[in-house]
Amino acid sequence: MGAPTPLQGIRVLDLTNVLAGPFCCHQLAHMGAEVIKVEAPGRGDLARQLGADPALNARGMGVSFLAQNAGKKSVTLNLKAPGGKALLKRLVAGADVLVENFRPGVMDRLELGYETLRAVNPRLVYCAISGFGQDGPWRDRPAYDQIIQGASGVMSITGDAESAPLRVGYPIADTIGGMTAAFAVAAALNAPERGCVIDTSMLESTIATMGWVVSNHLIAGQTPQPNGNENPTSAPSGTFRTGDGLLNISANKDEQWELLARHLGREDLLERAEYATREDRKRNRHALRADLEEALAARGARDWARALNRIGVPAGAVLSVPEVLASAQVAGRGMLGHFDDVPGVGRGIDVVRTGVKLDGAPPAVDSPPPELGQDNESVYGELGIAAAELARLKDEGVI
Repeated sequence: MGAPTPLQGIRVLDLTNVLAGPFCCHQLAHMGAEVIKVEAPGRGDLARQLGADPALNARGMGVSFLAQNAGKKSVTLNLKAPGGKALLKRLVAGADVLVENFRPGVMDRLELGYETLRAVNPRLVYCAISGFGQDGPWRDRPAYDQIIQGASGVMSITGDAESAPLRVGYPIADTIGGMTAAFAVAAALNAPERGCVIDTSMLESTIATMGWVVSNHLIAGQTPQPNGNENPTSAPSGTFRTGDGLLNISANKDEQWELLARHLGREDLLERAEYATREDRKRNRHALRADLEEALAARGARDWARALNRIGVPAGAVLSVPEVLASAQVAGRGMLGHFDDVPGVGRGIDVVRTGVKLDGAPPAVDSPPPELGQDNESVYGELGIAAAELARLKDEGVI
């Protein structure tokens, strides 16, 4: 690979399922770590059966799995079997990181908790991802993205007065939880003395990203409200109808507001007392939006975006997912990776990489998402387990 690999030489055991954990390990794989996905024999990660293509689900290569498992190896292991527990410990002995997203207490009940594994490898970075954390009165509640979105307050501020509470349109709590865990793992690997347990709460990770919404409540005593497509911190700042499509405008500074009004031929708005200051415009934002939309109806959103950006008014058309993925900005920066003729899929696929570049190059992985157990022979072979022994372990349901 041409891209830098800052985690080269790091071995990660990925015991996770579905999204938060796999997304964490997806980041680590793209940063150069060797990620070994440890899956249940016969079924593997539940995400193998999830996604919009039923044929791929039936093959155990569902779209939900393909989305965040490129570059990983896959081994099968029954953690309930004594032989499986022993084999995991052998893997842990040569690993730097273990990531799991079982419910709190499951690994301890399997006799594979942190204290047990630390005795095998004192330098192990053990990362547990859960909905609510490893302690507290909610720790045993079942947690999926939908549950966390509701519990975190995210849904209460999404939508407008008529539509809220509203779910964010993608699994935001899962992905934020996974990203937070990946950050913590990378930091722990840089510790002068390695070896710790990381307790990642999807609930707390999500709340930590809510910024001004939380701070306005904690510090200013303001009750968070759903504001739809309006940015409550300024005006005009939100989504506006045009002659063709929707346009986001963020004229947050007084000079940007003045440039906008003049460019739209609405200098008269600058003389109106109800729009004189930022606070005035915030109080009268709905009337202001109506006034601006009269002028914006003359052209389409993309034309307005180009024109306004040229004069220093931040603006952008509201795009669909296919539109932004096909854009020269995203496709041209190498954010999408392509794999030809993926085993188990039978055709090529495109997948999303990460949102960063290192020394000008997007981090990438060499291999497509793995079939279930495809690396049993190579990974277990490194432990000195011969083919005949692997066959016996398979017959016994250990792998």
